[in-house]
Amino acid sequence: MAGLRDYTALSFDVYGTLIDWEAGMVNGLRPLTDRLDTEMSEDAVLEMHARHESAAQAQTPARAYSDLLATVYRRCAEELRLAVDWEECTRYGASVGSWPAFPDSAEALAYLKRHYRMIVLSNVDNRSFAGAAQKLGIDWDGVFTAEDIGSYKPAQRNFDYLLEGIARMGIEKRALLHTAESMFHDHVPGRANGLDNAWIYRRHAKTGFGATMDPGKLAETTFRFNSLREMAEAHESGQL
Repeated sequence: MAGLRDYTALSFDVYGTLIDWEAGMVNGLRPLTDRLDTEMSEDAVLEMHARHESAAQAQTPARAYSDLLATVYRRCAEELRLAVDWEECTRYGASVGSWPAFPDSAEALAYLKRHYRMIVLSNVDNRSFAGAAQKLGIDWDGVFTAEDIGSYKPAQRNFDYLLEGIARMGIEKRALLHTAESMFHDHVPGRANGLDNAWIYRRHAKTGFGATMDPGKLAETTFRFNSLREMAEAHESGQL
């Protein structure tokens, strides 16, 4: 089995792995949920969002993420039987770039950057990613967004784009470790494409899949960590 130090490049999911998108979603949907007579649990809010987001990504795969989220907001409002205007919907879509990073992300990325080439494979638009990049604080070697690709993970097209991209960069597939939280968006399709993977299991203390759809059968993982800090510490110690 390969160790962490046997790879030369890491490809990252961003939202859910490096950026706390669940906090961003829950806070961004408060103008809706605060109007309800009964309180929704955070997981119920996230699961509602996941249903509408996944459907919108499949139906309009070339649409920019911030624009797509405006429609997701409206679909959520309709499900909750609440009236909204389009300006409120677009405010939610525009909030993506301000969603918070996980507390360990920037420091762990700075460490990993000293040892790997670092690549983004994200279901986001370029403007929104620019907001995330400021919080994460490193210079990325490659940035592949859904806006660039014209589709959203878990679509095969996104992984074709990643593999073609690393080939142009002179990185062999066996030297790449795909690093992500989402089983649905990343690990199931990543393993189907023969990628080794590191599961950053941010939801390890929770049940369910939160803001992602249930993938069905879980993918095998090459490594599993509960945070990116754990991954950086494992690399530094040389134990994995």
